Amino acid sequence: MTGNTGNGGTVGDRSNQTLPTRTGSSSNPRQVALLALLAVQRGAFADVALHDALNRADLSAVDRGLTTELVYGTVRRGRSLNALIQQFASKPPPPKLVPILQLGLYQLRYLSHIPPSAAVNTTVDLAKHNGLGGLAGFVNGLLRAYGRSHAAGVDPLDLPSDPVQRLGVLHSYPDWIVQVWVDQVGWAAAEALCQWFNQPPRLDVRVNELQTSVTQVQQAWLAAGVESERLPQNPQGLRLRQHIGAVQALPGFAEGWWAVQDSSAQLVSHLLDPQPGETVIDACAAPGGKTTHIAELMGDRGVVWAGDRSANRLKKVAENAQRLRLHSIHIQAADSRELPQFAHQADRVLLDVPCSGLGTLHRHADARWRQTPETILPLAQLQQELLSQAATWVKPGGLMVYSTCTLHPVENEAVIQAFLAQHPTWQIEPPPADNPAAAFAEPPGWCRVWPHQHDMDGFFMVRLRAAIA
Repeated sequence: MTGNTGNGGTVGDRSNQTLPTRTGSSSNPRQVALLALLAVQRGAFADVALHDALNRADLSAVDRGLTTELVYGTVRRGRSLNALIQQFASKPPPPKLVPILQLGLYQLRYLSHIPPSAAVNTTVDLAKHNGLGGLAGFVNGLLRAYGRSHAAGVDPLDLPSDPVQRLGVLHSYPDWIVQVWVDQVGWAAAEALCQWFNQPPRLDVRVNELQTSVTQVQQAWLAAGVESERLPQNPQGLRLRQHIGAVQALPGFAEGWWAVQDSSAQLVSHLLDPQPGETVIDACAAPGGKTTHIAELMGDRGVVWAGDRSANRLKKVAENAQRLRLHSIHIQAADSRELPQFAHQADRVLLDVPCSGLGTLHRHADARWRQTPETILPLAQLQQELLSQAATWVKPGGLMVYSTCTLHPVENEAVIQAFLAQHPTWQIEPPPADNPAAAFAEPPGWCRVWPHQHDMDGFFMVRLRAAIA
């Protein structure tokens, strides 16, 4: 089946990327961050580049955290940082120097816990260490000029007069994304969205109530010094109150007590509302967060077909199902547009389609730079094809949920409106009042999570009911 590519269905296959081999390791977090940023400059995905750089380094847990913040923060804030470089540079810097200047400016502008003198001096040293010693004075002068302007109490960043460009430069987004949000929610809310997506993501988990309880997980974590809070909109949800290291080290991971899943993504399976004994198809299943949630909600009784176009990615679904002690999940590797054997077989179908991921920009630091208006249209076409095919799998009177982790109307309501126009026997079914997704329902009957309002990933989801034959 055609599958999601990345958490929440964002487009982009990171699995086959490789970075140039470097020998040795580094104990300097800024040098490690620079290596990752240089790889991003060459075209690597930010998460792949960071993972590769950290694996080659010898860093403490604290320095790994700093490296992660420097890489993701610098990538997110790239437009703002480049505007500052252009503004304060006496001449265009060579390409290799750009990420070094970005690192220095990022620390000066966005990291209050690093003294300005340390940010400047370490950046100058970074230039020297990487064969750019002849430009050390240039680096020092640019950063100190910015620092003097910043210390004067006025934002040194010059902003365009055009309001869309102003938000784009100030918060570091392409103009087209700003315009999409302004058109939907207005200027104030669009700026709030820009600010929200520049925050580091939090970690939410879904408790597997077939193995334990939310209370038991909280108590086990608290005994290990980890605090969490319940997610009122999700009965199985918990959110960590602090940054931790490897999540696999948290109590209950090996025992299958919980799985990492954002609270918005948890709502999707609740909207589907699968029942014990049913046949359910998750058409774009990898890596399996929603698939395993569906099986849990069914009490692991019934059949859950987990499909994806990539057999390799389906291995992760199988691993997650095994760890969570779930037995009702069956794997099907194929394109969802080519499965006639599923015709009229499913009580419910989940179609969490590949999308632009504009609701998860905080989780994918470089997604804002990789997506363009031109990449949206083929995605919408694919989404419509998947939706039309998945509809053939549903039994008469059955139910289908369409969901995305984007906030682009071309991928959301426009796809649904086109589907309903072509399939008049289907209709939107708003969630019942006691469904966790009901709090996010809009008048047409679909549900939308706005991050700046709900403090969750941006999601669109809609429940569709087939007519009874």
